[in-house]
Amino acid sequence: MSAGTVILIVVILVIVAIAATVTSKRMRRRAAERGLVGPEYDRLVDEVGPRKAKAEFEKRRQCVDELGIRPLSAERRAAYTSKWDAAQQQFIDSPAKAVSTAGALITAVAADRGYEVAENAQLMTDLSVYHGRHLTGYRNAQVTAARAGQASTEALRRALLDYRVLFLDLLESRDGARTATTQAPGPEPAEVPSQ
Repeated sequence: MSAGTVILIVVILVIVAIAATVTSKRMRRRAAERGLVGPEYDRLVDEVGPRKAKAEFEKRRQCVDELGIRPLSAERRAAYTSKWDAAQQQFIDSPAKAVSTAGALITAVAADRGYEVAENAQLMTDLSVYHGRHLTGYRNAQVTAARAGQASTEALRRALLDYRVLFLDLLESRDGARTATTQAPGPEPAEVPSQ
């Protein structure tokens, strides 16, 4: 083999390695983004198609980034965690009131972090950017909370658990760091009392 052939083979191998690395990074980034938005992206794709869905999510991300969403201080996370624990304990005596309190806590945490909470539809749109994987449960919990007077205790328990997942996700700082209280949030979902 001539030196020119060896050099050509090495150059081709380097180009293939670079292309593989770039492709791998893109695939990981897409998977991470999809994990972040969860079924919200699929929901949007069903409504407007894949190309428009991607553009819409990019637009949503830009809008949310302009809101200046900020992580909560350790003191604020601890205060909200205490309020959550009280609401969860309230479930034993008043499941409907506990679910209502839990929904209000989510709104309060979202507002404290910088989300606009005046309009529920806009809040849902904004939350879809960084908390989309929990919005299906959040929607279900809101429906249950709206009919709390007719809902079974089991339905209210599930609503509380769906609220809890989003609540804990909202307590996280933007970089994903958690406090000790959110790493060990208390009873596991199966241990929430039901009547």
